[in-house]
Amino acid sequence: MNRSLRLRLPVVAAAVTASLVAAGCGSSGSSGSGGAAAASVPGITKTQILIGSHQPLTGPAAPGYSEIAPAANAYFQYVNAHGGIYGRKIKYTYLDDGYDPSKTVSVVHQLVLQDNVFAIFNGLGTPTHLAVVKYLNGAKVPDLFVASGCDCWNNPSTYPYTFGWQLDYVREGKILGAYIKQHFAGKKIGYFFQNDEFGQDGVKGLDMEIPHSQVVSRQSYVPTNVNIGPAVAALKASGAQVVVSFSIPAFTALLKLGALKLGWNPTFVVSDVGSDPITLAGLLEAFAKQGGATVQGNQLTQGIITDGYLPTLGDTSNSWIALFKKVHDTYDAKAPFDGNVAYGEAVAYAFVQAMVKAGKNPTRASVVKAIEGGLPQGASVAPYDYSATDHGGIMGAFIGTIKNGAIVQQGPVWTTDTTPAGAVTPYTGTQPAAPASGMP
Repeated sequence: MNRSLRLRLPVVAAAVTASLVAAGCGSSGSSGSGGAAAASVPGITKTQILIGSHQPLTGPAAPGYSEIAPAANAYFQYVNAHGGIYGRKIKYTYLDDGYDPSKTVSVVHQLVLQDNVFAIFNGLGTPTHLAVVKYLNGAKVPDLFVASGCDCWNNPSTYPYTFGWQLDYVREGKILGAYIKQHFAGKKIGYFFQNDEFGQDGVKGLDMEIPHSQVVSRQSYVPTNVNIGPAVAALKASGAQVVVSFSIPAFTALLKLGALKLGWNPTFVVSDVGSDPITLAGLLEAFAKQGGATVQGNQLTQGIITDGYLPTLGDTSNSWIALFKKVHDTYDAKAPFDGNVAYGEAVAYAFVQAMVKAGKNPTRASVVKAIEGGLPQGASVAPYDYSATDHGGIMGAFIGTIKNGAIVQQGPVWTTDTTPAGAVTPYTGTQPAAPASGMP
């Protein structure tokens, strides 16, 4: 690392909304005619299942995350090419909300009231989806597999139609915290986190495992303010030797560059959400270039500690990675094959699992009951915890380290719960192989 680089962070930060934004769009439209099926179940016809989503195709969360919906749609195209779900093809309409909750409200109302979707699928973002979760449940619209690990989605009594999917941030914080407690005993720890339920849940989990006496600084950011220089300076001034970050990718990159500017090189532990190596390396290079410097993104990501709840992309022998690469190369080849793409395909697979289980004549209520009855593990490295009283999702993850631009798994998969007393324990099961057909 060249610590002499003079990075002008205000200029660098401005690139968040201008660099590496792969803007895309989904096709919008109504479900069309389908006889009695269309009249009785919104979004369902004899030949089609129409679902919708809000996604950050532009804005501060777009780098990396704008790849997710096209990747999910790629898997749906694969399913459609292989006969669909009981003969119905999936039509996926995803609209840009720019990671702005006020826009989320507008696009979700459009999807439900104008496009007449069967369900909202994988709506992305904690602050954004919180703006619509009450509306969706009041309208009894299935709110499936939110693209956020907020523990708030796991609230069946209040939000009976909402389901999380990815590892929740409290569990993730506990798993990362347990690792830090074991491997960095006595070290000074700093926190950097998004100041909403995303970051706050992560900190809650960290605090369940890391002794409070080790935490010397807690610095937060909001995604609408890219000036994080004061927060980075405060972390350095605290003497933090390890910084744990619950941040979206753009702010992970700004944190790393801010430390570089100050000649400070702590150990970084970054949540899965903000640590995709390909996305992060590209952001580091683009932001540094905006500041008049040249860096090697892969070199700056080297050694970052993170976690993962899906197989690592470097494990080419894994049948799920082979399946997702095949789908990517056929239906989404313009996108990099990175963790965001794998995520999109994996969560799309879970949606197809749920719809298959919901039966040949699905209703909004039947898909909820299908998920509550439990789903097979699928592409995740740990099981789901779905039941009538638990709408959480994946229960565990492994610890990994970024090496040469890829995450390398370190040790076993760990599982836990969201309580302070719940132990972080190794998972003794094995991940099932992907079906040969690629279909649930």
